[in-house]
Amino acid sequence: MGSLGHCIGMCGGFIVAYSSSKIDAKSSKTRQLVSHAFYSLGRISSYVLIGMASGFLGSVVAFSKTSMGYFYFFIGLFMVLMGLSLMGKIRFLTSLESSLATNSFVKKIFSSLLHSKSIFSFYGLGALNGFLPCGLVYFFAVSAAATGSVFWGGVTMFVFGISTMPALLGFGYIVGFLKGGSFREIMIKIASIVIMLYGVYMAYLGYMSAISGLK
Repeated sequence: MGSLGHCIGMCGGFIVAYSSSKIDAKSSKTRQLVSHAFYSLGRISSYVLIGMASGFLGSVVAFSKTSMGYFYFFIGLFMVLMGLSLMGKIRFLTSLESSLATNSFVKKIFSSLLHSKSIFSFYGLGALNGFLPCGLVYFFAVSAAATGSVFWGGVTMFVFGISTMPALLGFGYIVGFLKGGSFREIMIKIASIVIMLYGVYMAYLGYMSAISGLK
């Protein structure tokens, strides 16, 4: 649900850009599918690296039961803020995501990749896109750190990555339907509510864990 709302909103512009400049309208459906798949695989590769690094960080930082409780409590609050931002109530995610995306060096690399017709340039474009600021990536990176494992941190981000593939692959074919209209707005609202409810639940679990750790 998050991919149908937030991911299409964030990455949709990149997909439209490379679809119009790198994919010939006369290209076969197979060629188009492979191109979009390579882009998504690039993103997922970056997510896995972020997850492994986050998992490693979580493994070297010692958390007591109380500090882990506070950790989950703030993750929960982060999710609530993220949900409110997805609904447009606050500018929480917008502020986080806009900084690096407007960097001139990043724009130059994107421009170079956009003008390349190589199939591997789609992978490079996706890999670079994967490192751009994104609220959903931030949340799952924190979740990866909470595993305290390089392996499971990578798995966490891998699952997140492949979960975004169906919507973004489909977006490459049916841009108009998902970009505008009520469908995307409905999915954003549903995803926002689910994220906020789960955030409240995690904050509650973190609070109870912190309280029990103080006893």
